[in-house]
Amino acid sequence: MNQLPVRMARWSARHARTAIAGWFAFVVLCLGAGIAVGTNEATSEDYRVGEAGRAEAMAAQGGLERKPVEHILIRPASGRLDATAATAAAQDITTRMRALPEVAEVADPVRSQDGEALRVSVVLKGPELQGKKNVVPLLDRTAKAQAAHPGLIIEETGSPSISKGVNEQRGADLALSERLTLPVTLVTLLLVFGSVVMACVPLLLALSSIAAALGLSMLVSHLVPDAGVGTNMILLIGLAVGVDYTLFHLEREREERARSGGRLAPEALVELAAATAGRAVVVSGLAVIVSTATLYLASDVIFSSLATGTILVVAVAVASSLTVLPALLVTIGRRAERRAERRTKSRAKRPADDPGRIVGALLRPAQRHPALTLCLSTLLMLGLAAPALGLRLVDPGKDTFSRDIPAMRVHDRLTHAFPELLTRHEVVTRAAPGQAPEVKRALADLGRRTQADPLFAQAATAGPVLRSSADGRITVLELAVPFPASSSQAIASLDHLRRIHLPATVGSLAGAESAVSGDVARGRDYVAHERETLPLVVGLLLLATFLMTLRAFRSPVLGLLGVVLNLLSAAASLGLLVAVFQGTWAEGLLAFDSLGAIASRVPLFLFVILFGLSMDYQVFVLSRIQEFVRAGMPAREAVLAGIGRSARVVTSAAVVMVTVFGAFVALHLTEMKQMGFCLAVAVLLDAVVVRLMVLPSALLLLRDTAWWPPQRPRPRSRPRPRSRQTIVG
Repeated sequence: MNQLPVRMARWSARHARTAIAGWFAFVVLCLGAGIAVGTNEATSEDYRVGEAGRAEAMAAQGGLERKPVEHILIRPASGRLDATAATAAAQDITTRMRALPEVAEVADPVRSQDGEALRVSVVLKGPELQGKKNVVPLLDRTAKAQAAHPGLIIEETGSPSISKGVNEQRGADLALSERLTLPVTLVTLLLVFGSVVMACVPLLLALSSIAAALGLSMLVSHLVPDAGVGTNMILLIGLAVGVDYTLFHLEREREERARSGGRLAPEALVELAAATAGRAVVVSGLAVIVSTATLYLASDVIFSSLATGTILVVAVAVASSLTVLPALLVTIGRRAERRAERRTKSRAKRPADDPGRIVGALLRPAQRHPALTLCLSTLLMLGLAAPALGLRLVDPGKDTFSRDIPAMRVHDRLTHAFPELLTRHEVVTRAAPGQAPEVKRALADLGRRTQADPLFAQAATAGPVLRSSADGRITVLELAVPFPASSSQAIASLDHLRRIHLPATVGSLAGAESAVSGDVARGRDYVAHERETLPLVVGLLLLATFLMTLRAFRSPVLGLLGVVLNLLSAAASLGLLVAVFQGTWAEGLLAFDSLGAIASRVPLFLFVILFGLSMDYQVFVLSRIQEFVRAGMPAREAVLAGIGRSARVVTSAAVVMVTVFGAFVALHLTEMKQMGFCLAVAVLLDAVVVRLMVLPSALLLLRDTAWWPPQRPRPRSRPRPRSRQTIVG
C-alpha cells in the first residue's frame, strides 16, 4: 500500500496530459454507460421485512398485493356541497379516468359521513411502487375536470402523487444544498490556498468524482437495487470526501514545495506528497469503504443503497486524488511556483508546526494540562451523549412528509372527510383451498371483534373488506383505523390485532398461516428489524475500525484509542440529535415538525458513516505524528509537531464537511434534516473536541506506550533535486 500511491503519482506526473484526458474520459464513460442502461429501482419485494413482509409475500402469491391508488376529492368551493353538481363531476372524472391506459379500475363514488365531500378512488395498473411514474396522466385529467366544474374544488392525492411530490421536493432540496455548499466550500479553499486555480482543483475533482459515481451507481443498481436514496448519499458524501482527500494531498504538496525552497521539480513534489498524504488518503478511503460495507449486514434495501452510493463515490474520490490530481499539480505547478515563493517568504516568520491562533488556543490546554483536559473534554462528550439514553425510534411514514407538497395538503383534507383512509391493517391468511369456508368464517369473526374495539373504524364509517384469491388459498381482510399511522392509537390497534384478536380467531385454525401487514405493521416491523441488526453491525464496525487502525499504524493501543474516540463522537452527536429533534423546542429554529422520536435509520447510519469519516482525520493526524516518531523525535514533541502540522488542513476539511452536511438541515424531509444535523455536529465535535483536546491529551499521557510495539526509525527518502533543464527536457 505504501508504494502504490507513489507509483501511480509518478506515472501521472510523467504522463500528465494522458492522465488528465484519461480521467475525464473515465468520468464521461461511467456517466454515459449509466444513463444508457438506466437505474434498476427497488421493488416492493425488496422492502419486505418481518411479519409484515411475510404477509405481503403471501398476498402477492394470490395476486392480492397492494396496488397504487389515487383518490379524487370533490368538495364545494364555498357553502354547502351541491349533490347534483358533485355527482355530475364524479361521473365526469370516472369517464376521464377509465379512458386512461394506466388505470385498472375506478370505484363508485363514496360520500363522506357529513355529506360535504365526495370521493372517487382510482386503482392504477402495475406494482405499488410504480404508481409515481404512471400518475402524471391522472393528475392532468383531474386538472381538466377541475376546469370543467369551476363551482367545485376537485383535487387529487394518494401514494403515487405523494411519492411524485416527495421526489420533486427532494430534487429541489438537493439543488438548494448545492447552492449553499459550493460557494462556502470555494471560499474556504480560497482562504486555504490563496489561489483561485488551486481552490478550484478540489471542487473540480469532487464534482467529477460525483458524476462518475452517479454513472457507476446506475450500473451497480442492476446487482443491488436502488432504493432512491443512493443519489442523495453520493452528493452528500462525494463533495465532502472529494474535497477532503484532494485538500490533504494539496496541502502536503505545498509543504514539500516550501521545504525544498524551489530545488525540487513538480514531479518530485507530487511523489513526496503521494508517499505521505497519498498513503493517508488510501487508508482513509479504505476505512470508509470497510465501515460502510457493514451496512449490507442489515439486510435492508435502503441501507444497501446507502452503502453502495457511499462506497462508489469514496472509491472514485480516492482514485482521483491518486491519478488525475498529480497530473493537474504538475500541469499547474510551474505557474503556482512564483506565487508559492511569495507565500513561502510570508510564512517564513511562522514555524511550520504553528497551528494558528485559534487552533493553538484550543490545543494549549492539552499541551499544558493533559490529564485535566482529557477528563474535562471526555466528561463534556459524555454529557452531550446523555440524552441518547432516552432515544425513541420511529419509521417516518406518509403523515410526516412536508405540507409544502400539494398532494399532502389534499391528503389532510381527504382524511379529515374520510378518516377511515388514515390507516389500514391487512390480515393475510394462507390455507388449503378446502379450508376457504372455515377461513372466511374465522375472518368474519375477527372483523366483528374489531368492530367492538374502539381503536378500529366502526361499520358506520368503513367496515372490514374481505378479498380472496381465485384458487381460494389466500384471503385478505382489510381493517380501517381512524388514526394516523404514527399515532399511539394506531400502534395500539396493531398490538390488539396481533396479540388478542388474531390468535383468538383465524390464528387458531390448524394448517392456516396468518400474518398482519399495513402501514403501521410495516413501520413497526422495520424498526424491530433494525434493532435486531444494530448490535451485529455496530460490533463488526468496532472490529473493523480497530483492525484498520492496527493495520495502518501497527499499534493495538492506537487501535483501541481510535475505537473509543469514534464512540465518543458518535454518542455525543446522537445525544444532541435526540435533544434537538425528539422534542419541540427547536421546531421553529430548524423548520421541522417533531416526530417525538428519531427516524429509525439515522442512528445506524450515523455510527457507520461517522466511523468511516472520522478515520479521515485520525489517519491524517496520526500519520503526521508517526512520521516524527519514526524520525526519532521524542513522543511528546512528535505529538505536538504532528498535530501542529496537520491542524490547519484538518480544520479546513472539517469546515467543508460541516458545510456540506449542515446544508441538509435546510431540506424539507425530516429524516434528511436529522442525518445532516447529526453528521455536521459529529464532524464538528470530532475535529474540535476529539482531535484537539481528547486525542492529544491521551497521546501525551500515553507517551511511547501509544506506539507499542516501538516504531523503528526510518530515514526519510526524498527525491534527488534535479535541474529544470533536465526535468523539462
